[in-house]
Amino acid sequence: MRNITREELKRASVPQLKTLCDVLREEILNTVAVCGGHLSSNLGAVELTVALHRVFSFPQDKIVFDVGHQCYTHKLLSGRAERFSTLRREGGLSGFPKRTESEYDCYDTGHAGTSLSAALGIAKARDLKGENYEVIAFIGDGSFNNGLIYEALNSLRILNTRILIVLNDNGMSISPTVGGTHDILNEMKGEALPSEDVRLFERYGLAYMGVYNGNDLGETIAALEQAKEKLRETSVLLHVVTRKGQGHPFCESAPLETHGVNGESAHDAESAEYSAALGEELCSLARTDSRIVAVTAAMTDSLGLRRFFDEYPARAFDVGICEEHASVLCASLASAGMKPYYAIYSTFLQRAFDEIVHDVCGQNLPVTFCIDRAGITGRDGETHQGVFDLSYLSFIPNLAVAIPKDIGELRAMLRMSVDYPAPLAIRYPREGHEGVIPTIEIGKFEILHSTTSDIIVLAAGERCISLAEKVRLRLSAQGKDLTLVNARFLKPLDEELLASRREKYVLTIEDNALCGGLGDAVSRFYRNSGKEIYCFGYDDAFIPHGDVCSLAAEHGVSEEKILAAIEALYARG
Repeated sequence: MRNITREELKRASVPQLKTLCDVLREEILNTVAVCGGHLSSNLGAVELTVALHRVFSFPQDKIVFDVGHQCYTHKLLSGRAERFSTLRREGGLSGFPKRTESEYDCYDTGHAGTSLSAALGIAKARDLKGENYEVIAFIGDGSFNNGLIYEALNSLRILNTRILIVLNDNGMSISPTVGGTHDILNEMKGEALPSEDVRLFERYGLAYMGVYNGNDLGETIAALEQAKEKLRETSVLLHVVTRKGQGHPFCESAPLETHGVNGESAHDAESAEYSAALGEELCSLARTDSRIVAVTAAMTDSLGLRRFFDEYPARAFDVGICEEHASVLCASLASAGMKPYYAIYSTFLQRAFDEIVHDVCGQNLPVTFCIDRAGITGRDGETHQGVFDLSYLSFIPNLAVAIPKDIGELRAMLRMSVDYPAPLAIRYPREGHEGVIPTIEIGKFEILHSTTSDIIVLAAGERCISLAEKVRLRLSAQGKDLTLVNARFLKPLDEELLASRREKYVLTIEDNALCGGLGDAVSRFYRNSGKEIYCFGYDDAFIPHGDVCSLAAEHGVSEEKILAAIEALYARG
């Protein structure tokens, strides 16, 4: 698809713009089929985004996309159409708004709930500098559940500025939207006259406009033009309804399944998802233990909990995109005698850091955090790489941190966790392999291969153990060897095992940032011991989008780097 100029977009008739919408939708569909990405959310936002580009003047005007799941049409209309085939590829376009990528992207996003705060800050800077442009926050109804939205609304009058909030209401986040805010929006969609809910928004300092059909191009353009006029005097909330997956029958009927599409990949046919094992084990454990409850923040299906929600609806809680609230909910459930399991992606758990520290661990409550998509996740980029959890969890008192070597070991850890009386975090990648289900003891490592070599490798998690095993086999072909240990607990460390080892050279490998992770913990333990410690983890950098293995190698963890380090030690004699 060629780049569309702003002048062409402004001159085009509504019928011509409708044809353009068809072209854009086809381009998104074809590209995501190859590159993967967020499909149904972007298909539903095509007309709305075209209308925004028609009415406003980007990049002079500024638009902040909440999360960024709906930004593909914006990219196609902002000089990036000819590069769109590189979407989510290493070195190509990001799947999210990125300031370094285009002047049309004024603010980086990737997590929910940030758009209103960001839009307010940009608008206030505009006012203070005496500049003249419009600022738009483009947000979905799923993000509208997030508490940060209401903190921003609370400061709207205080900041005394003007923004346009475009509320794209499609009834979905990743999972169907739930909760009181969802109910309020549904009521507003059914109101013929202004309701109490409308007046609530007006009390914040917003002129409410709605509800409009965001997939009707003519209606949406007219509504945006009216909103633009109102912006001269006040901030505006424009409430539009769109259909997730609009224009593609399968996406319309299956918006959840097509929210995220993997695209073409070299998928390992023997691999399975850790999330499926989580769901199976929790269902099995809940049959004999009525204390067990499951909590998620708008990601029931993605985290493998659909079966649990179906079998135990009274003990299953999807609180929407409210990660902090979910953590406190788990803490309070545990304080009252329940056994909560909070399933969440690594990148989203960091949003609830204070609650993990203060509410869960500060009270030493038996909450189990099931941390999915840990380590490098690949094509979603910086905001979705789960490479910090070992670091920010490692220094919290009372918290045990576990890293299973395969899906069988995850099952064992979940079974062990039922009677564990304190906070526990179990972190794992998306995919892995089944294995035997061992007996797990908190804080105990596992020796996978023992030798008389003067080199010991402590590897944490399936990816790192696999790398270490490949290195070991290559060394074996050269007549060399090493001892390999499954370091399945970052905290507590297996100090008994570490103290008993006589090897001079200790290597650690982790699917996490180097700072604060396994390498740091082992280095502290062996301080002044005379041992030489070599740590393999990720650089002090935000890791961009791309292939998982390529990114890992580029940022510090690869088979070749580990092998070279060990061969250098052998060369020293």
